[in-house]
Amino acid sequence: MQLYCPSLTEYHRLSTLEVKVGDLLLGNGHPIRVQTMTTTDTMDTMATVAQSIRCIEAGAELVRITAPSKKEAENLLHIKNELRRRGYHTPLVADIHFTPNAAEIAARIVEKVRVNPGNYVDKKKFEQIEYTDAEYAEEIDRIRERFTPLVKICKEYGTAMRIGTNHGSLSDRIMSRYGDTANGMVESAMEFLRIARDESYHNIVLSMKSSNPQVMVQAYRLLVEHMDREFGACYPLHLGVTEAGDGEDGRIKSAIGIGTLLEDGIGDTIRVSLTEDPEFEIPVCKDLVKRYAVRGGGVSGKQAIPVVTKVPYSPFQYSRRSSFEIGNIGGKQVPVVIADFMQSKDVQPEDLGSIGYRYDAATDKWSIADAAADLLYTGKKIPSFALPGTLKVIVDYDTWQNLPDRSLAYPLYQGASYLQFNERSAVLNFVLMDAADPSSEEILQKIRKDDTVVLCVWSSHPQAMPSVRRFIIELMNQHIQCPVVLAVESHHTNIDEQLIHFSAEAGALFLDGMGDGIWLMNDPSKIVNAKVSGRTYLAAANNHQFLNNTSFSILQATRNRISKTEYISCPSCGRTLFDLQETTSKIRSVTHHLKGLKIAVMGCIVNGPGEMADADFGYVGSGPGKITLYKGKDVVKRNVDSEVAVDELITLLKENQVWTEPTK
Repeated sequence: MQLYCPSLTEYHRLSTLEVKVGDLLLGNGHPIRVQTMTTTDTMDTMATVAQSIRCIEAGAELVRITAPSKKEAENLLHIKNELRRRGYHTPLVADIHFTPNAAEIAARIVEKVRVNPGNYVDKKKFEQIEYTDAEYAEEIDRIRERFTPLVKICKEYGTAMRIGTNHGSLSDRIMSRYGDTANGMVESAMEFLRIARDESYHNIVLSMKSSNPQVMVQAYRLLVEHMDREFGACYPLHLGVTEAGDGEDGRIKSAIGIGTLLEDGIGDTIRVSLTEDPEFEIPVCKDLVKRYAVRGGGVSGKQAIPVVTKVPYSPFQYSRRSSFEIGNIGGKQVPVVIADFMQSKDVQPEDLGSIGYRYDAATDKWSIADAAADLLYTGKKIPSFALPGTLKVIVDYDTWQNLPDRSLAYPLYQGASYLQFNERSAVLNFVLMDAADPSSEEILQKIRKDDTVVLCVWSSHPQAMPSVRRFIIELMNQHIQCPVVLAVESHHTNIDEQLIHFSAEAGALFLDGMGDGIWLMNDPSKIVNAKVSGRTYLAAANNHQFLNNTSFSILQATRNRISKTEYISCPSCGRTLFDLQETTSKIRSVTHHLKGLKIAVMGCIVNGPGEMADADFGYVGSGPGKITLYKGKDVVKRNVDSEVAVDELITLLKENQVWTEPTK
């Protein structure tokens, strides 16, 4: 039943083996460690040392440095010595991809090495080859021969190792047998782990990274299940969404992927990969980790969440909960977004600009953005002007009851009030339910017979996500198929923390197919720090924009509703061959209007064709000042001068008939 975490209702850390990285202990109940990766040239010792110190002082407990060849691996000694001379003893991690001999050098110098099983021995040529069982076994023997020397060095020197699978860089051999799947990711790591175990080497951490949080979460869950079944033990897990991007989208995508797993007690160290300076990743890591630092199995003064005894879905593959359709809600419709205007004193046409609607008085017409809210909750108010046809209003039941024309809005019933009042909209009724309320069963049995009800589910329980999940599982077990809107309210006084709160709690449920809509709420008057990723949200209109943007970003990151261009952007490192932050910003500025398109911006060949597996088009550094452009996995233009490469990318988009001119 629950094969991937200790409990779906009580918070417990997954029991993992203890790993020693220098003087730092990972796993086995130790605190969740935060880490990052430098973006400087590894051969520039002083620049790398300076950036490492900024990261350490920001709170990084491990610092990873790229070592793409022998010379960078050898220079790790100078970097380490200089850091130690300055009094910094934070463990260092060497990042290795294609070069086993660099790994063997680094393993004698730093406290940990990271290898990618997709390209450490195997080479990815995007070739489909059918392997017989004998041929496959021969390939495993070849890997064993090349990988075992590193294992022995790590064992001799007390060096830890991360076996880090990336979704986009699975080898041709794995792809040929397992495809581009979470199962393939797991098997890629397990092959290397079995070899290490055969050498009685266990100082190992594993990761299953993807730019798609849905794939990432499924892969980690499968890995836990596989390790437990095969070994009866789990190794510590390093969590991360690779190539998450920059700004709010990067934070949201990371919080969804990492937060979903942390909610279930999975994860021993985390890294948030942002296309920003690495020290800016650490506060996001800290905000994520502190959500779980004080959690225990029980909750004082609160009724325990009822234990889940039957899971009516697979946690290892996405399937949306079955619900009936009411208008544009539920069934096969994309999840709706509810904009919360409860605290607004009044609603004017210009207020709707923050949720995707622009009114032109001269033409008396509305323009509607791709990320425009579907429903507007106004509490006890009713707008005094004609709304755009695609926007519907929800008001409290008592307000709706007194409307001269009840067709102007839909009623919202507060839990048990649905039982108390018999008047209903013939079209659509919203019922706000507290998943932690034990009296909800009577309401559910009446709702079962009402095909006009949409449930808006929240929880007063301190551990809200598992409480709401348990409630929705119960709906599924009882075959109650009314649509469900996930309602999440954040009381954090910091916008950054609100972003993580919304993403982790709503995103986790959307990844398991449990939502037909999203309704985010906060109190802007209680927000002390209203800045996130350089953008400030202070005025009420800006807060509405923040909630609306976050809602659509969560739906996009969970692949539930595509409303904008998606950027798969690596976080930069010492291998990067151009200014990644500046280039990503430039590409975003000219392509952000291309709804549904996925564009990858990669600093080098390591993160290039592999990590772009989920992208439609790619922009990859191929040499100093040179760019290679991809369509999917295929090279289209090589060695384009970086000064004209963005224009060449636009030309490529036009040639493939996916370009539209931006509206003024």
